[in-house]
Amino acid sequence: MKYVNATAILPERLVEEIQKYVQGETIYIPKPETTYQKWGTRSGGRKLIDDRNRSIKASFKCGRSIDQLAMEYCLSVETIKKIVYTK
Repeated sequence: MKYVNATAILPERLVEEIQKYVQGETIYIPKPETTYQKWGTRSGGRKLIDDRNRSIKASFKCGRSIDQLAMEYCLSVETIKKIVYTK
């Protein structure tokens, strides 16, 4: 996270108003919720998991057992069941 001096980016009146509540401290100003991204969308992790789950479902439909899939993907039997039985 990059720190920016408030006086460099905020209007003087706003800095003065903030100083009524906080002086010389670091504060975090979060993004608006509308700009949040879902987990893994930036790194590609979500796509990898979605691809893996599609592959697990396809293997299950082709006759692979839940135990076989759990061993192959190093996942618990319960996790494999959640994957193959959800839409």
